[in-house]
Amino acid sequence: MFRLSISAKIFFTLALFARAYGFQISSNSEKQSTSLNAVKNREKYVPKWKKKLTVAEELAQGGKTIDPAQTGIIGTVPVVFKQGENSVATLAIVGQPISEVASQAGQFIKYGCGKGECGMCESKCNGKWIRPCQAVVPADLAPGEDYVIEIKQVKNKAKKSGRFYSVRSIVMGFYNNVLGMWGFVLTRRQTKANWEERKDYESMLAEKIAAKKAARVAAAEAEKMMP
Repeated sequence: MFRLSISAKIFFTLALFARAYGFQISSNSEKQSTSLNAVKNREKYVPKWKKKLTVAEELAQGGKTIDPAQTGIIGTVPVVFKQGENSVATLAIVGQPISEVASQAGQFIKYGCGKGECGMCESKCNGKWIRPCQAVVPADLAPGEDYVIEIKQVKNKAKKSGRFYSVRSIVMGFYNNVLGMWGFVLTRRQTKANWEERKDYESMLAEKIAAKKAARVAAAEAEKMMP
C-alpha cells in the first residue's frame, strides 16, 4: 500500500490550504470590485411608488381653504378647532365623539388616561372646560352655529441630556448610599430585638411545659404511694 511521508503530507496540506485561501481572496476581491462598479455606474434611485396625498393635504399644499365636503366628510354641525393662531374646520354629526372629530380633522390633542379623569385633554368651549376624550357634539346648537373648541397648546421642548458624572449626581449617590446603610442598621436592630423576644418567649414556654410535666409526674407518684 502506498504511503506518504510526513513531509509529503505537510506539503500537500499546505498546498491545498494555499490554493483554497487564494481562491477565496480572489473571489472576494472580484465581488468587491463588482459591487463598487455597480455603485459608481448606478443612476439616481427613483422610487417605484409615492404616497398619495389626500384631498385635504392637496388643498392645504396649494394654500386653499379646506372644505370638509370636498374631503368626503358628512355632517350638519360645523366644528372649528383653534390652537393658538391655527384653526381647523370640519363637519360633525350630533352625538359624535369630539376625539373622533379631531382625528378626522387632523387636529392633535394630547390625551392622558382617555377616561376623562386626568384632565390632560381639557379644552375650552363656549366659556366652559370640556374633556374631548369623553365629550360629544351637543344637540342644542343653533342651526349654522359653529362649535368652536380651543385646544391647549402643546410645548415639546427637547431637553439636553446632562453629563453622566456631575457634582449633583455624585452628591445624591452618596446621600442615597448613606440612607441605604442607615436603613440596613435600623432593620438589623429591629430584627435582633425580635429574635431576642422570640427566644425569651420560647424559653418561658419551655419552663412552663417542664413545670407541668413535673407536676404530672409528682401527681402520678403520689397516687401510687396512696394505699
